[in-house]
Amino acid sequence: MKQLKSQEFQAEVLESKVPVLVDFSATWCGPCQMLAPVLEELSQQVKVVKVDVDENPQLAMAFQVSSIPTVVSFRDGKALKKSVGVVPGEKLLELLK
Repeated sequence: MKQLKSQEFQAEVLESKVPVLVDFSATWCGPCQMLAPVLEELSQQVKVVKVDVDENPQLAMAFQVSSIPTVVSFRDGKALKKSVGVVPGEKLLELLK
């Protein structure tokens, strides 16, 4: 699972040819650490990337991330659905539908 910098977001997410789950999180966040293994497992099936909200606050603001962990699904350059908190992998896959 790739950790993105803000300058990579356009190419890796908005211009992606496949749907993407973006994990907005932080290293100090306990629930984010709990969700990490779930996202790692999902990354075997779908494209998953991480955005550290402390390092990329402008991305967090752009996608209205006010709590972490927040997972946002993207398709064709657009944010589709959002999930906040620790949830099962099946719920995160539903974000791509």
